[in-house]
Amino acid sequence: MSNPKTLISLDGITRIYKVGSERIRALDGVTVDIGHNEYVAVMGQSGSGKSTLMNLIGCLDRATEGTYILDGKDTTRMSNPALARARNEKIGFVFQSFELLGKLNAVKNVELPLIYARNASFTRSKKAKQTLKRVGLGDRMRHRPNQLSGGEKQRVAVARALVNNPSILLADEPTGNLDSRTSREILGLFDNLHNQGQTIIMVTHESDVACHAKRILRMLDGKIVSDLPVEADEAYRYRHGGQRL
Repeated sequence: MSNPKTLISLDGITRIYKVGSERIRALDGVTVDIGHNEYVAVMGQSGSGKSTLMNLIGCLDRATEGTYILDGKDTTRMSNPALARARNEKIGFVFQSFELLGKLNAVKNVELPLIYARNASFTRSKKAKQTLKRVGLGDRMRHRPNQLSGGEKQRVAVARALVNNPSILLADEPTGNLDSRTSREILGLFDNLHNQGQTIIMVTHESDVACHAKRILRMLDGKIVSDLPVEADEAYRYRHGGQRL
């Protein structure tokens, strides 16, 4: 029986892509558990498998082999429509490039997941406004993306990810397009969300960003080569000469 505190359980996950006659093993037998209210950073060089891992956790892709249990349900047995529902209900996505629709204001951008969830128009608007206030954008609701700073755009993206009250917030290089001051603001927002009980999984290349998490997974050649609390990860990096694993 699985641990009720476990939110994500990956067991022997392998993902193989076919490129012409070549078979690329993007993930190679990954086994890891992530609990409710954990804050986990995933690190690794380009091609290490971290993006593939995030796509699988986010139900955007399926494993070639292995089992993925999400909040007690086996996603490997789900139909495509059921997987899409799980993705919309359980997971919120934050991307490096914000992925906002330029013709829509902040409220309308945040409403998008609620449209897919078939919420009524009044409910959508109310939830979107509440969530924008939660991320500190109560005074920018009617602004379009081209009227917002980079940090404000990312806050809108975070609000959109949170509006369905997802079990998991998946962030892919969320500070990659931001300056250092704005990055600190967004990471401070993530810290507050985690303190409020939000589970966060974040892909990043930057050690100073990863240190906001409580646990760091390091990947190499499709495998998890290190899974340590932040404090122990610093010692791990020192033993490996500070190289970017």
